[in-house]
Amino acid sequence: MARKHVAFQMDPMETVNIDGDTTFALAEVAQARGWTMWEYGPEHLTYDRGRILARARPMTVQRDQSQPAIFGERELIDLETDIDVVWMRQDPPFDMSYITATHILERLEGKTLVVNDPKWVRDCPEKILPLDYPELMPATLISRDRVAIDAFRAEYKDIILKPLYGNGGAGIFRIKKGDPNYSSIFEMFMESSREPVIAQAFLPLVVKGDKRILIIDGEAVGAINRVPQKGETRSNMHVGGQAVPTELTEDDLRICNAIGPMLKARGQILVGIDVIGDKMTEINITSPTGVQELKRFSGVDAASLCWDAIATKLN
Repeated sequence: MARKHVAFQMDPMETVNIDGDTTFALAEVAQARGWTMWEYGPEHLTYDRGRILARARPMTVQRDQSQPAIFGERELIDLETDIDVVWMRQDPPFDMSYITATHILERLEGKTLVVNDPKWVRDCPEKILPLDYPELMPATLISRDRVAIDAFRAEYKDIILKPLYGNGGAGIFRIKKGDPNYSSIFEMFMESSREPVIAQAFLPLVVKGDKRILIIDGEAVGAINRVPQKGETRSNMHVGGQAVPTELTEDDLRICNAIGPMLKARGQILVGIDVIGDKMTEINITSPTGVQELKRFSGVDAASLCWDAIATKLN
């Protein structure tokens, strides 16, 4: 195709860490390949009498942390007629604002390629999609029922409680047998939201790390390991987890081979799954991270592989 115009729907590019942000890496590769780039936030997305519009800024990225991007004046663009690819890359929370954006972008199907496919992003929440593969997961319960959660805790003794639609390690609690804070934590969840919580059997191997495996168009391309700080259960880099090199194991590949065809069929070009030991805990398809760390550790350029996959879909 001769024309190459991409729009990134994202949190403001001014806020990114140029050495760690995956969207920045995707934009760098697009720019190097000659794509004309635009940036806008979900608050700038509009459905107007059949047209899908965005009030977007022309963008050029640069490796300067004080100014990661240079922008032109914001203007109204038509995501069907002006744009060839939309990257939906804003961070969760996976709330009604996020869901509404997927409904609007889904109307571009067959006209403009949206990555990842918004219908399946909406229908595959990151902690619910793994339920299709119970044999690959730790023991899991999703409920608001105190009796059900109490029974699960009594059986497994040591559990993790976390928000069903949370992200970045926020609101994750390890509840050991006899923990006096259990009732208070349960009440906090119930009072802060009408959603169920997710409980999982604690996996002791998390002390060795929580592996982030990147899957591109259904194929595993590499992994990084995120090791929690001493005394910390959570390994997310948002809460101080340290990224270290790692390799894909037979268990990792078994998991990826089981879910890869489903992800490819659902138009999920860039996916990050979380694996502790031999158990998968999440399938991240909203705005997965880890691309820059993988390239530093292994040389695998996942951002370029994403654009290769997109080029195949567009041709």
